[in-house]
Amino acid sequence: MVTIIPRIAFVVARGANGVIGADGDLPWRLSSDLRRFKAITTGKPIIMGRKTWESLPRRPLPGRLNIVITRQAGYQAEGACVVPDPGEAMNAAFDQARQDRVTEVCVIGGAQIYAAMMNLVERLYLTEVDAAPEGDARLPEIVEAEWREVAREAHPAGERDDHAFILRTLERA
Repeated sequence: MVTIIPRIAFVVARGANGVIGADGDLPWRLSSDLRRFKAITTGKPIIMGRKTWESLPRRPLPGRLNIVITRQAGYQAEGACVVPDPGEAMNAAFDQARQDRVTEVCVIGGAQIYAAMMNLVERLYLTEVDAAPEGDARLPEIVEAEWREVAREAHPAGERDDHAFILRTLERA
């Protein structure tokens, strides 16, 4: 039997200034990007921090194991798996991925979780938003030379999108 070793992927949208969040929410509305997010993550374990969990309009996100990292002892997240650190999150996500026979685990935020797991990520589903909003959460720097782009798709702002954006898929070089 072949053992599946899932790939770790970040799924993230960032402004031209690196901003990914403002006051516990996204600093834009991009309906087209949310559809992409759902398509990428459904059926795969997702890892997030407590603040990201609390920002979700619907909890848990259906069709995938929601794993919440928090240092708050006794924290309850109904419908999710709560763990104290990224290592425990990876163990839970990899166990679920193997059980479900999926080859990817998705990290969906926020900034502290991305920073803690940056050296582990192998794929980036990166939405580059054509805006530079004010915000208090930023994506850690992505050194482009360490990545190769495998897909790119430009999107003009649609009827339910605040801004134009580019969907990029990057893999670690």
